[in-house]
Amino acid sequence: MSDVAERGLVRQWHDLQALHAAVSGALEARLQERHGIGVTEFEALEQLATADRKCRGTELTEVVHLSQSATSRLVARMEREGLVERSLCEDDRRGVFVNLTAAGRRRYDEAKPTHREVLAEVLARA
Repeated sequence: MSDVAERGLVRQWHDLQALHAAVSGALEARLQERHGIGVTEFEALEQLATADRKCRGTELTEVVHLSQSATSRLVARMEREGLVERSLCEDDRRGVFVNLTAAGRRRYDEAKPTHREVLAEVLARA
């Protein structure tokens, strides 16, 4: 790879990181201010609200891009807030499903327009 190509590649990477930071920061601030949740909580709520079947805890880990233990803490916090509930898989007692509660559905429905508004604002400037 030539030096010019390498510099271009690294510049693209830095631009991508800057865009991610701008979007994440704006989402975090606005979702917290208006709805009392952060980006990760919103992503978890969206996965649960749009899944066409029950969501296993391990699937949620992939969506929120956290470690398994961090996702478990996230789910526990959301459960304390009444946004989700956990249930055991009847076929595999080791499996845990995470289910959206009515309160979680309301919070998601209220926060979704804010999420989309921020995406439109920040990505339009990119």
